[in-house]
Amino acid sequence: MPSMFARLFTKAWYCLLICLFFCVSASTVLSQSKSNVINQLSPDRQLSLNFRQLEGKTLEYRVDYHKKVILGWSPLGLATKNGSIPSRKISEPKIVRSSTNETFAWPFGENATIHNQYNQISLQYQEPDGFSFTIEARVFNDNLAFRYVLPEASAKVSMAIVKEYTGFQFTIPYTVYRHNTESVFSPTPINELKNPSDFPLILASPNLYISINEAANDQYTKAMIGKGETENALAIKFGKDTVKLNGAFVSPWRTLSFSETAIGLRNNSDLLYKLNNKPDPSKDYSWIKPGKLLRDMTLSTQGALDCIDFAQKMNFQYIMFDAGWYGKGYAAEFDKDSDPVKVVANIDMPKVVSHGKEKGIGLILYVNYVGLRKNNLDTLFTLYKSWSIKGLKFGFVNGLSQEGITWLIKAVKKAQDYGFIIDVHDNYKPTGISRTLPAFLTQEGVRGNENNPDAFHNTTLPFTRFLSGPADYTFCYRSQSDSFNNTLLSKKLQVSQAQQLALTVIYYSPLQSMLWYGRPAYYTQPEQIEFFKQVPTIWDRTINLKGEIGEYITVARKKGGKWFIGSIANDKPYQTNIKLDFLDKGKKYIASIYDDDGKGNVIKRTRDVNSNSVLGIDIVAKGGEAIIISLN
Repeated sequence: MPSMFARLFTKAWYCLLICLFFCVSASTVLSQSKSNVINQLSPDRQLSLNFRQLEGKTLEYRVDYHKKVILGWSPLGLATKNGSIPSRKISEPKIVRSSTNETFAWPFGENATIHNQYNQISLQYQEPDGFSFTIEARVFNDNLAFRYVLPEASAKVSMAIVKEYTGFQFTIPYTVYRHNTESVFSPTPINELKNPSDFPLILASPNLYISINEAANDQYTKAMIGKGETENALAIKFGKDTVKLNGAFVSPWRTLSFSETAIGLRNNSDLLYKLNNKPDPSKDYSWIKPGKLLRDMTLSTQGALDCIDFAQKMNFQYIMFDAGWYGKGYAAEFDKDSDPVKVVANIDMPKVVSHGKEKGIGLILYVNYVGLRKNNLDTLFTLYKSWSIKGLKFGFVNGLSQEGITWLIKAVKKAQDYGFIIDVHDNYKPTGISRTLPAFLTQEGVRGNENNPDAFHNTTLPFTRFLSGPADYTFCYRSQSDSFNNTLLSKKLQVSQAQQLALTVIYYSPLQSMLWYGRPAYYTQPEQIEFFKQVPTIWDRTINLKGEIGEYITVARKKGGKWFIGSIANDKPYQTNIKLDFLDKGKKYIASIYDDDGKGNVIKRTRDVNSNSVLGIDIVAKGGEAIIISLN
């Protein structure tokens, strides 16, 4: 039996262990409370971006939205041929914070002004050998963006970036809307994603919608986003390309946008403009003229003259000679000997341009990437300027590599300097650079109407690709001509006439290609196309009213004293009521409503409305409705 002394000693030792346990626990809690987490809040304090470093050499970030963790700790960093950034123990960062609250004019957009408010944080790190780098982040209400800033030339940045470690560790599973350049969309559970997707990648759950996007890519490769290594994780992916560095370097912004509704995502569609530099203030941009264009399908002098006359009647601003107007013609546009300085015999270029000037219609020329690279751009653009050409459409560009993107942005800037508006086609996708280069009005990078997409595609695009910026959708439209309607392309159009009218409101592009496969002689009943005559391509104000990805959408836009409303449906009918409380109070309006007539055509009706009115929308499957509201 233990002695009393032994019992007291045992009890004392037990108490000492308990005290030590609580001391260690308290020390751990104290250590955690003093962890190296660095936080930046949005102006409304509902979005929190957090950074930390582990073991002094691993960087991570986390995102909280409305007090919920949306992204758990996710990796940051870059890998170069000389090693990772960071590659060794780094210093505690020098932290620089600032705030911006401004409104800037955007005369070529969905809204005439853009409100730009954010809190910025810069984390400046240094490694023992003196190498330094910065992570720069901006936190907006409902949006955030971050990028990597590298210093002047050193051993580490004179080679190439081979990988970006940026990842996205989501806390719950989402459905992602995968796509690639001009493909269809594939809704896929995040953990079943096999192939990378283009930006923007949309993630949907019952209570939250997220967009991952990219801004200000003028010298990087085309990055994509694919499955990460852990559950519910995504990661930045490169193709075969690397990013060559030579001196100071700034990566594109990686952006995240959040909304509790699908339609709310569309309110973030101006984010990429906010993250690009403002245009050169010393230059005059008043010459830039947005508008609608008609393509001359005949590639002939008379065909172009007819298009100019029709464009004037339809309130279009341009006609275009597409592939085939130069060199060896359409079949040889990729031939290196097909020179874009030699007009085909069928076209009298001076006569066409002269007639256009007389009617107030400009001429836009398509030039294939092969032809652009073949020639000295200054020589080529000087020639086109002497012809009084108003705009250029670059075709089959290389938007997939650092070399291709860098060349393209320089070529667009040079074209703007020569006074041309620009439309870039095929795989290039926008990253907001049009704010810096305002004459860069639009681009393709979308599966457009010439591919005859279905109603699911049309109702998905507003929530996906159009969050990156304008797209030249190349609107097709049936006519009253049997010769046109019997073509394969017309037969394959999968949505109604009224849906195509409504899309010209819902889809934004300062330069819109209208009646893509049509000819003036095809459209003999003006009432069937009068909506195209009135619809603008740039807007004073946009209101995203209702919508669900791949199901339906209603958008209202204002230009001058008129409002335009577009509504479309996928493969189920769409019924809803729209309050017109955005109209000026005390004023009387008339609404011209263009609906499907159930027989493959469009029917027009009118009704008096005011700011107290409620419009009932009743759309059949794959149908649409377009409305013009004017002062009465």
